Amino acid sequence: MSNRLVIGLDVGTSGTRAVLFTLEAQALATAHESYPLETPHPGVAEQNPELVWQAIARAVSAIARQVPSNDTIEAIGISTIFHTLLAVDRRGQPVTPSITWADTRARSQVERLRRDVDASALYQRTGCPLHPMYLPGKIRWLREEAPQQFARVSIFGSIKDEILFRLTGRRVVDRSVASASGLFDLRRGTWDSAILETLGISEDRLPEIVEPTEVIGGLTREAASVLGLPAGTPVVAGAGDGVLSSVGSGAIGPGQMTVMIGTSGATRLVASQPVLDAQGRTWCYYLALGRWVAGAAINNGGLACDWVRHNLMPRPLPDAGSVEFDALETVARQAPVGSGGLIFLPFLTGERCPYWNANARGVLFGLAAHHGPAHVARSVFEGVSYRMRSIVEALDEAAGPARELRATGGFARSPFWLQLLTDVLGRQMVVPSAEEASALGAAGLAMIAVGAVAGLDDIARFVTARPGPAPDSLNHARYDRLYHLYFDIYWANQKQFEAIAALQDELG
Repeated sequence: MSNRLVIGLDVGTSGTRAVLFTLEAQALATAHESYPLETPHPGVAEQNPELVWQAIARAVSAIARQVPSNDTIEAIGISTIFHTLLAVDRRGQPVTPSITWADTRARSQVERLRRDVDASALYQRTGCPLHPMYLPGKIRWLREEAPQQFARVSIFGSIKDEILFRLTGRRVVDRSVASASGLFDLRRGTWDSAILETLGISEDRLPEIVEPTEVIGGLTREAASVLGLPAGTPVVAGAGDGVLSSVGSGAIGPGQMTVMIGTSGATRLVASQPVLDAQGRTWCYYLALGRWVAGAAINNGGLACDWVRHNLMPRPLPDAGSVEFDALETVARQAPVGSGGLIFLPFLTGERCPYWNANARGVLFGLAAHHGPAHVARSVFEGVSYRMRSIVEALDEAAGPARELRATGGFARSPFWLQLLTDVLGRQMVVPSAEEASALGAAGLAMIAVGAVAGLDDIARFVTARPGPAPDSLNHARYDRLYHLYFDIYWANQKQFEAIAALQDELG
């Protein structure tokens, strides 16, 4: 008897995962391929789209080889990272690399945009605060700093539409990724004409917008040959990885908040309409089928751990992957709660929520003679956890207190970090059964597109969850004191952050 299967393709910051699912959301096979995040200069964080495509081809072809000959791939659903700019010329050839969410080089352009537009009104229309992560700053940077490249641009796109183009020959973007660009009017459902006018570009220089559950076409013969799948295999537009993580975690009901730490970190709540914060601390993006996701995010999650592991430890540790924490965790376990009074501010690539400070920089505060590698290692786990607490609290205030926290991302597989964050928050979390949440979310949209399931709630029901550890009251009290000191250090250095960011631009 033949089986009907779908592939969830999750294209992330550090690599891509292809997962083969049954129509009951059972994962049959997984393949992972990595690629670098290039950071050659201060503020630069970009990727070569060709390397991303090659990784996709290797991962999907590895999955394809495991599909029995009598089984059928019903569709491929696509999840990608948000907030990338990948501009192409009239021939469809990339003019820029994929400029990622972690890229902060447009800081000065964003400051000038704040003087040119009503930033609060723009946030209310687009759900995206003005920040170098979003496309308005990136497009203005390209126009001012690379005018020859800018003049060649036909479409200001993203890694999502580039992948869809390579798969199907159609250059379109899903409404979810579009909604996280800073160029999309949430309520009108179109590109925002006011910000486009400010940037000096027209709507025809942006990709066509499609629904996340739309089958945009079949695999071209060329793509099918590379991926090892039949030509014509349906490709579903999919959505952004963050919002699909909520689907794959089973957290789409009222009051269910996902707390994710992977390369970055985020908190998310699903709603039936856009939810915005009066103080502009959070964001709101489209999911699919009339659902929205309100959330808050940090730049430096596993990214900070990986940097400390490679640069601050006394000898190279075994490479466990960019968001696998075992190697650094082994060292961190040797230090006490609170890292002996060492506090790490993990702003290695600036910061997003809740204060949208692209100038923020990393700080090791309180360094003393008694501190060693273990204290440094533990302080990064604690510093990222303090940052996560700040966005849990911001989202609680903006969208209402969450009744349940679901731990997702690579950190949820680490008992050490799961307990640590639980103690910092002082709140118990639950851990979903699905480890590849974004891939399952993408596969779920593919299931909906081909009529295998009716809607998002059906996908969520496939996901079970177990209780995480209870918070330790003594540790929480210690962390609470350190958390408030952490904020004091952050706010005391605003002018210094701005000054050092400018000097780094000057000195290189």
